[in-house]
Amino acid sequence: MKPTDRRSDEALKSLPKVVSILEAFSTSRRSMSLAEISDATGLPRSTAHRLAASMRDLGLLDQDWHRDRYRLGIKLFELGSTALANMDLHREAHPVVDTLSQISGHLVNLAVFDGQQAVVTHRVSPQGGTPLTLIEAAPLHCTSTGKAILAFQPPANIDAIVAGRLKRFTDTTITSGRKLKSELRLIRARGYSVDEGEHQPGVRCIGAPIRDRAGRVVAALSVSSPARRLASRQVPALAKIVVHHASLISAKL
Repeated sequence: MKPTDRRSDEALKSLPKVVSILEAFSTSRRSMSLAEISDATGLPRSTAHRLAASMRDLGLLDQDWHRDRYRLGIKLFELGSTALANMDLHREAHPVVDTLSQISGHLVNLAVFDGQQAVVTHRVSPQGGTPLTLIEAAPLHCTSTGKAILAFQPPANIDAIVAGRLKRFTDTTITSGRKLKSELRLIRARGYSVDEGEHQPGVRCIGAPIRDRAGRVVAALSVSSPARRLASRQVPALAKIVVHHASLISAKL
């Protein structure tokens, strides 16, 4: 094997390790030491040190030299912003999201399914201001966007999520697999989901699925509001509006 071939082979083998390091970070684990990275990924500390140093040099990680801790680098945000700008969904959804926010008078979220969770990529407030482009995980089992997406996935995918740990966030979070499946059947029947403070206390959300050109549910649209501003009796009427706007995005795709 030529030296260049050997180096290419080593680089390919390192890619999954690099991804495992990136995925070890979260909103609750914003920074980690080398020892913590090693524990979280199962990589030997020497390997974690070598990869972290290379990732830091590339801008994928930032290092706090005083505390010798790492966090995700700004380069990832730049790449993510480019990816979002190039997504047909993100581009086509913007005017619909803006319109829904003004019509409903509530906060509107656009979330994309990444295979494991719903990822909120765009958020618009009815008060105006600059729309927020972000990357924020939304659990599938306890958010309106997550449940709107999960309800229309293949049975095997639903079984895999239900079989996993359904983390409790509030007193109303559904943590029973049987109850969650019942909820998903209801969502499929009526075409929209409701989050009754299941992820954030006191917040009510309504979500509807967005389909790609093949008819697969790949994203979701939602409105959210403090429950005191969005009463239960208002949900059916507002849900029709959310479903309509989600369908508009699907048609654009």
